[in-house]
Amino acid sequence: MKSITIKGSKRESVGKVATKALRNAGMVPCVIYGGKSPIHFSAEEKAFKNLVYTPNVYTASINVDGQKIAAILQDIQFHPVTDRIIHVDFYQLFDDKEVTMKIPVKLTGTSPGVLNGGSLRFTNRKLKVKALPANLPDSVTADISGLKIGSKLVISSLSTDGYTFMHPDNTVVVQVRTSRNATAEDEAEEEVATEAAAE
Repeated sequence: MKSITIKGSKRESVGKVATKALRNAGMVPCVIYGGKSPIHFSAEEKAFKNLVYTPNVYTASINVDGQKIAAILQDIQFHPVTDRIIHVDFYQLFDDKEVTMKIPVKLTGTSPGVLNGGSLRFTNRKLKVKALPANLPDSVTADISGLKIGSKLVISSLSTDGYTFMHPDNTVVVQVRTSRNATAEDEAEEEVATEAAAE
């Protein structure tokens, strides 16, 4: 998985007054959990742009006063009015310790059901996986080329390479449902085409 570097400085004081002063200066108070003790630091708000405002997921290489720490984003808080980032929690990564993370699903192929007027329902755009940091994927691939009207793609149909899905096997990832544009004739044609391909 790709990583984004964030430069920060240790926070000497974690009180409300110090925290408010940091935010007024365009800095975001942060904490890294998972190690022997929490690490409190602050970083410029703009440093989180590529980590937060993106559909992709990344690990973070956090440089705190020269100390590099590998981590993942665990929680983020936004101001209810301005929507600015006001606090970020990270979880420290260790090479020999599995971690759970939500990974985006990327669809490949063309669904014959959609071509015949069906409606594609992408119900799980992110899936929770568990893996060692080195095995965390950038995305999970879901091939929809076999989905006709009424078909579903479930977790058990997806391949795993060094990671485990933290969902029941029958969890629906994507499905093609009948829409108003799909006629009985379309569905009949699709059935014939499917049978012909199978012969």
